[in-house]
Amino acid sequence: MIAFWCLGLLAVVLVRASPIQPQPLCSSRASFSPRVTTPIGVAHGAATINGATRFAVKYASAQRWRNAVIARTWELPNNSSDPMMLPLACPQTNLDSSQYSEDCLSMLLFVPTVTTVASKLPVFLWVHGGSFIHGSATAPSLDGANLAKATHSIVVLVQYRLGALGFNSPDGRTNFAVQDVVVSLQFLHKILPSFGGNASKITIAGQSSGANLIRALLAAPSADTLFRSAILHSDPMDFGFLSTGVQSKLQDYFNMQLNCSVGDTTCLFSLPLSSILSASDALYNNGMSIDPSATQEVPMRPVHDGTFITSTLDSTTPFPRVSKPIILSTVLNEAGPAIYSHFANPMSASLYSAIVQATFEDPRASNLLDSPSYQVPVFADGRVADARVQLERMGSDQVWRCPTWTFARSWTQNGGRAFVAHYTVGATYPDNHDISFCAQAGVVCHEDDIQIVFGTVPIPNPAQSSLIREVQARYKSFLFTGDPNPFGASLPQWSPSTTGNFSAKNLGSPGSAAIGTCNTRFWGTISVPYDYQVFGI
Repeated sequence: MIAFWCLGLLAVVLVRASPIQPQPLCSSRASFSPRVTTPIGVAHGAATINGATRFAVKYASAQRWRNAVIARTWELPNNSSDPMMLPLACPQTNLDSSQYSEDCLSMLLFVPTVTTVASKLPVFLWVHGGSFIHGSATAPSLDGANLAKATHSIVVLVQYRLGALGFNSPDGRTNFAVQDVVVSLQFLHKILPSFGGNASKITIAGQSSGANLIRALLAAPSADTLFRSAILHSDPMDFGFLSTGVQSKLQDYFNMQLNCSVGDTTCLFSLPLSSILSASDALYNNGMSIDPSATQEVPMRPVHDGTFITSTLDSTTPFPRVSKPIILSTVLNEAGPAIYSHFANPMSASLYSAIVQATFEDPRASNLLDSPSYQVPVFADGRVADARVQLERMGSDQVWRCPTWTFARSWTQNGGRAFVAHYTVGATYPDNHDISFCAQAGVVCHEDDIQIVFGTVPIPNPAQSSLIREVQARYKSFLFTGDPNPFGASLPQWSPSTTGNFSAKNLGSPGSAAIGTCNTRFWGTISVPYDYQVFGI
């Protein structure tokens, strides 16, 4: 039993964040800039037109299915000698083989041009999304120059291993992708002072599966001292981390796709990359049939192994004591791309009811259909409204909004501060351009907050420009102080969450988001448990 969007619809949303071919970013046209001397060598950067200098660097190396080893010398990615070139992506399907490399543990640093070694600037490290099978530091709109300048911080975009290379070693080891980001943080601690950065003020941020990876870092005690705060955009918290039991089933299936025995390391290390990607695709496409809790969208994701990731960070196990300040955000129509891509035509009330029933089964289905929030209205003349509206609202609430608010309550109850936001204005992300629903006025689809954060909206309208200024001002304050309320600014107060019912702050419109079914008595309770509760993972 698993939600319908977990059966295939969400794949449209979470998977579509594919990387562009590595090349100079359009909004940061670059030229050669002065050198920076670091403890591990001389860094050559590329000065952008947006008031920042971009540095590309290989932060670690890793043999196939081995832990990453931190770089001990400053080296441009992929054996390049040109500081203006961007790194190749990590191996993934839907890209030409010339666009990716297993030697992909690279990062981009955007450093304000006015920075000095004594600046002590905070750091914003971004973890890209893409369902853990796609994405890169060079994905559309991930240009950190504007954000670095606006927040007076060093913006870092990091790459990590994807798919089976990041989670499915034939010998059963996992979480390489999460450990890659840990190594990237360790690398930053070594080199940040040379760029005027303050290693004690690192904020890790990410969107979708990138936010999911950050949640895994929040559950990894060994990473605790490497960052001060976190920002999670559109984390699909309904899924939960994988259990070791489910991971073992998935691993067995993956191993069967390889033409090597588990103990034959010579064979495994000499396998063509195309064979591994093919086996990884097979696991991705069949994960849910192996175990429903794997989901169709993210069967390769962080595993609660009890040693590296020691907490589920959900309501199935005791929540640990926490202290870091965090920002949690969702957008107005998280499930919009999934629902409206899958259902091109208006949906009848009967089809809607059948989908909900088949997806959730009773008693969850009946409780959902009985809720006023999800009932399909009937007009006075007898016409029935398009039920896609209710299905999209239900998907957004179940996968993103309500579990995020539940997480915020738990975080607050156990010692931390959580600032929760809801984007009511966005900018259509390139992945969403072909979805007519996402192009409508007033709609904010999954990923439509990315260009707002980075200030990379091609031609922003007044509402977008205003929100970009607000978000970047709040993030600047959060990076420096751990509080998104800038001192002396004429912005409405953003209060942290409470342990009871609270309302998330709207970003893009006045006031707060209606709590609706995200209260303490509906989602996440015995009436309508989340999927991670249903499957006990």
